[in-house]
Amino acid sequence: MTWMITGGAGYIGSHVVKALVDSGEQVVVLDDLSTGDAARLPAGVPLELGTVLDRSVLDRVLREHAVTGVVHIAAKKQVGESVELPLHYYRENVTGLQTVLEAAAEAGVGRFLFSSSAAVYGMPDVDLVTERTPCDPMSPYGETKLAGEWLVSAVGKAHGMATASLRYFNVAGAASAELGDPGIFNLVPMVFERLAQGKPPLIFGDDYPTPDGTCVRDYIHIEDVASAHVAAARRLTADPSASLKLNIGTGEGVSVAEMIDLIREISGHTDLAAEVVPRRAGDPARVVASAELIGKELGWSAQYDVRQMVTSAWAGWQLRHPGPQA
Repeated sequence: MTWMITGGAGYIGSHVVKALVDSGEQVVVLDDLSTGDAARLPAGVPLELGTVLDRSVLDRVLREHAVTGVVHIAAKKQVGESVELPLHYYRENVTGLQTVLEAAAEAGVGRFLFSSSAAVYGMPDVDLVTERTPCDPMSPYGETKLAGEWLVSAVGKAHGMATASLRYFNVAGAASAELGDPGIFNLVPMVFERLAQGKPPLIFGDDYPTPDGTCVRDYIHIEDVASAHVAAARRLTADPSASLKLNIGTGEGVSVAEMIDLIREISGHTDLAAEVVPRRAGDPARVVASAELIGKELGWSAQYDVRQMVTSAWAGWQLRHPGPQA
């Protein structure tokens, strides 16, 4: 059994690779290194350079490594950028996925695990988002993930592949400092950057219908995300008829104000209070996952809390930004 991990040298991908290898799985990584880093990979894991749009590379890697399962993580994932570059996002995220699926189907691959996103839900007006909550994505990025889920499910049924789409909520943290998130696109690293520059972290609106007026989100530790992939991979191996769509979350909400206060405490920047600025368009008041179905289907639940998440993320930030922090 060998798994091909597309995008396996990226932030999320490298954690999934590590977790699969630690669980005893054989892995090969396909990555164009546009945002990934080969140094993130465990020793001995083969890295094949190439894009998911290159069918000839996919065919060769699947054949030479006798791949029997695919974990498709490679994707463009910046919501704002997707609004500006919808054609680019559809080409990379949908056409790229289609190309991988075509190659996998022709090679007789029997298992396909797809990285999706809570962005498929848009702005759900519910206390807990279940997998039955209607999907109404608000960005081309979210649209590409929903279209990807449809495509994976249809191809799985048509070609006898066991499939699963995992809808990540707000991912942060690191298994080790070396594997920390290098991007500045999510709340935790954005607050780190502001604090390191001696600037107050920003809260975009404090008049939402939530306990403290700030948006509430479900933050999930990257190691929990990785362990969910291991559980899903095992399920696909054991159940050739599987066709799953599952949330990866904790089922618990943390407000933006609470998260910023925790980050200030852990980073030692308690002197810099948050500054409230006007709301951003499109920010829902509350988006928190129901983790009930993934518990039933995979026997999985989150093991890390938000303090562990922020502490590990801060260690990664300090490693990438040495020297005095303002």
